[in-house]
Amino acid sequence: MEKVDVNKNSLSSKDFRLQGKLKLLTADNYSFVFDKAERFGNYSFTVLARTNNLTHPRLGLAISKKCAKRAVDRNRIKRLFRESFRINQHKLPSVDIIAMCKPSAIKLSNHEMHKQIEKQWHFMRKKFASRSD
Repeated sequence: MEKVDVNKNSLSSKDFRLQGKLKLLTADNYSFVFDKAERFGNYSFTVLARTNNLTHPRLGLAISKKCAKRAVDRNRIKRLFRESFRINQHKLPSVDIIAMCKPSAIKLSNHEMHKQIEKQWHFMRKKFASRSD
């Protein structure tokens, strides 16, 4: 078994976090997206997106109690969205994104949910890429 050398120069868990600049933080940010959003969705999720004037995408989450009554379910959905966004952020266009769920989302396994979220990113890239041409 190979040992891994962990020292001060190695990456910390902070290096893999979703940075603050990649989050929608204020009510104004959310209002901007809700005003004139492009809608993507399926039977489990709705994703709203609107082009921003930045060089990177930003993510906001609006996972309601109506969708998932238990906090553990809401947190799981948010965690999976953040993780998928963090991994795919470099492939996404410069848009502000708000992710919402529907009650059927809590019945999905983590793997199924991840596939559904990936499909939303794919549709978003496709739609916004056709506009830049």
